[in-house]
This record gives sequence, structure tokens and C-alpha cells, in this order.
Amino acid sequence: MPEGHSVRRLARQFGDVFTGERLAVSSPQGRFSGGAALLDGHALVAAEAHGKHLFLHFDNALVLHVHLGLYGAWSFGGDRTFTGSSSIGAPRRVGEKESPAGSDAGASYAGPPAPVGAVRVRLASGHGWADLRGATTCETITAAEADAVLARLGPDPLRNLRGDAGRFARNLRTRKTPVAALLMDQKIVAGVGNVYRAEVLFRRRLDPWMPGTDVTEPDARNLWRDVVSVMTDGVADGRIITTPPRYWAVNGTTAAKAARAGRDVPAKSGSFPRGEDAHYVYKRQGLPCRVCRTLVLIAELAGRNLYWCPFCQQPQE
Repeated sequence: MPEGHSVRRLARQFGDVFTGERLAVSSPQGRFSGGAALLDGHALVAAEAHGKHLFLHFDNALVLHVHLGLYGAWSFGGDRTFTGSSSIGAPRRVGEKESPAGSDAGASYAGPPAPVGAVRVRLASGHGWADLRGATTCETITAAEADAVLARLGPDPLRNLRGDAGRFARNLRTRKTPVAALLMDQKIVAGVGNVYRAEVLFRRRLDPWMPGTDVTEPDARNLWRDVVSVMTDGVADGRIITTPPRYWAVNGTTAAKAARAGRDVPAKSGSFPRGEDAHYVYKRQGLPCRVCRTLVLIAELAGRNLYWCPFCQQPQE
């Protein structure tokens, strides 16, 4: 499921390429024809993300509310003025690299291509288009209904408003549920998914099975700060990277191994790790912990796979 950093990038892209544009809104699949008709011909005035929810505000005071869920994805295209990612969501077609989505169309751009697959909703301007497939939620709602959705969600680390750290700590520390499950509860914190929860708990050396009531106030606030940090990086990088460069493979070895051997192999500025080097514990079950070499474990919690190191994250006595 796309996590909060992906939805924030979506909001930024919609804001960059569609704000102020009068849009043709349709439902090629047909399942959203009624909602599309309410928005068709109106201008997009703002794009907003909160956690995993995207809100596209139109000039008739209506809002397109989208939650991608496990299978939803947006694809984009257009002329040379239409820049950004060509696809964001899950499954990703080409990743989330910020590159001109319509660079092949050039000056001869004549509008969006024929829909491919089950396109729930299509937004089209004079310069580009966006297609949504597979979303869990796709609905046209009022501004008041959008506010009601927001009221049910916890604080968004990518907003990080004044008081959010304290609100998060209170949300967490009043529940006896394991902290790993609480981090996936969007009423506790909005935008954290399976990757971020495993990684930040490892980075803070917190036992994922510890009840929220056992998390100290300082630990809760430090956990919030780390979530803010890694998710902010995710918005900038277009992917989740939680390890420092010393764990990244460079020319067949890692910088950490090279340092132990007396060699200096620094990561290049602006470079990214291979997928298997980007995380501490996520999907590394059965492999040695990067820090202590204990084998990483996997277990199911609240219907999702949890990954952790039993030594680095052992229960506090």
C-alpha cells in the first residue's frame, strides 16, 4: 500500500500540473460516472494530502477524495509542459522518479490516449491527463465531508504541525495495543505503513510487541521525530530509504565492509541504494541484522507482516 510520502508526492504533482486548470472529468470504466459528472468542466483549486488520503478541491466546492489502498495507482502523461512522475501508487509501473511524463509527446500532443484497463476516473486538461485505477476509495464529496474524514485521522508527520508530537504521544501511550499495531492505525498517526513502521521501530530500538502504555513520553516523541524525518526524506527521494550510505553496496561491497578493510568507498552524492540495501529489517527475515548480526524475524500482526531484530529490539526489563 502506498504510504504517506507517495500520497504527498501525488498532491504536489496535481498541484503543479492541474491547479487552475478546467478539467474534463470522466469515468471510462463507468463505476464513477455520477461522481465524475459533478466535477466535469470545473477547475482544480487545490490538492491536499493527509496521511494516505488525497483530496482534490474544485471550484464548485466539491472534493475528489481518493484512498489508493493496496492496489490503487495513478498514471500520468501529457505534452512537454506536463512534468512529473509518470506513475505513482501500487503497483508502480516505472517508480516515482521525477521525470517529464510527457516528453515523448512533444508539440504534437493531441490529448490523452485511449483508456487502458479499468480506469475509474480520468482527469484531462489541455496539457495532460491523469488516470486512476484500483483505488479503495474514489468519491465526490463536499468540503464538510472532507473535514469529517480529516477529523477521524491522526496527525500527519508530513504536516508536523505545532502540538502534533504531543498528540501522537497521547494517542500512543493511552492504548495497551502493541506499538507496532498502533503505528499502522491511521487514527493514531496518518500515513505510516508497513515499511515505515518496521524501520522506525528498529531505528529507535523499540520492541514492536511493547504495549503503547509502556512507551515513555520521551520515546514516543523521539519516535514521532524519526517518522517525520524518514517520511520527509521519502517525499524528496520518491522511495523509502532508512539506512545510511555505509550499508549500501558500492562496487560489490558495502561502505561499512570497506571501512573495516581500511578502504574508503563513499557513496556518491545524490546516489540511491539498491532495493535490498535501503532498509534495516523490512523483508529481511532470516538475514543477519545489519547492526548485531542476529537473524531478523517475521511474524503476522494485525494482518500484516512485521519484521524486527530480537536482539536490537529486545523487551526492556
